[in-house]
Amino acid sequence: MINIILSGCAGYMGRILTDRVSNSNEFKISAGVDIITDCKCDYPCYTSFEAVENDIKADVIIDYSSPGVLSSLLKYALSAKLPIILCATGYSPEQINEIKDASTLIPVFRSGNMSVGINLLTDLIKRACKVLGEDYDVEIIEKHHRRKIDAPSGTALMLADAAADALPYEPDYIYERESRREPRKSREIGISAVRGGTIVGSHEIIFAGQDEVIELKHTASSRDIFVTGTLKAADFIIGKEPAMYNMQDVLNN
Repeated sequence: MINIILSGCAGYMGRILTDRVSNSNEFKISAGVDIITDCKCDYPCYTSFEAVENDIKADVIIDYSSPGVLSSLLKYALSAKLPIILCATGYSPEQINEIKDASTLIPVFRSGNMSVGINLLTDLIKRACKVLGEDYDVEIIEKHHRRKIDAPSGTALMLADAAADALPYEPDYIYERESRREPRKSREIGISAVRGGTIVGSHEIIFAGQDEVIELKHTASSRDIFVTGTLKAADFIIGKEPAMYNMQDVLNN
């Protein structure tokens, strides 16, 4: 049985993960952390990591909260020597450095998207870019629900980075073309964001060449797929040496 401390337990993803684990024989949530005091959970819930009691049994911390919790989460994890899985996005460069520093002492798992399918897609993108090279223009279109704040999505940027790593040139990311009264330059990756309705998430990568177009696409029908990936990550990271890990490590494993 893997015992989890769930940060952000009262949030949308925290509630989905709680529901999933409630029917599991492999995982158990031993405690939750959330600024919302009335989390209505079947396990102890604390408003901060500083308040978590010392006798809480835990094997891993899963964080579905926000970057604002990072410092206190890392402090607790380092003190308890617990591996952590960071599912939040939007970290500042300074926070990224904090995460990297922590990974020298404890295992840290971080991915721009916890879906196994999306992470498989990054591999396909890299392979396509190596084969197609400079002869194909790369465009990314991402779609999300109307409540999403950031644009482009962290996943779209993750996919763009995967393409950039495999292309034979250093591309420029172009987020809008309204002000650019000129033909498309060859060494660009265009990234477009669509917001509307209740779209969970859709990411399409277009390779447009001379007289042909190749498209790779991933569509999320529910957020359950992110929980599935998160639990795979939790199972993977137990017992690992201090280092930075991501979903590619899970797929390779």
